[in-house]
Amino acid sequence: MPQVSLDVFEGLELAAVFLAATLREARRAEALLTERGVNYVVKTEQFGHSLLGSPRVGAVFYVQVSQAEYCGSQLAVAGLGRGVLID
Repeated sequence: MPQVSLDVFEGLELAAVFLAATLREARRAEALLTERGVNYVVKTEQFGHSLLGSPRVGAVFYVQVSQAEYCGSQLAVAGLGRGVLID
């Protein structure tokens, strides 16, 4: 399943499972979740500041709570563990 609109998840609880700090990480996460048939939403969010004080923005991936653990483990196995947001 590809990225979907937030409306698809109306009434469902979502969990942030991954923070992509780079476009490359975001594309890898998108490909993995799509291959696994997971519906997900991506939102850009500020997650820190650079050494010069400018904001750093990344892509945060949200899935249904019931799929969060599975998605986090799949992302970690694929080498994206640094950005996984769940235990």
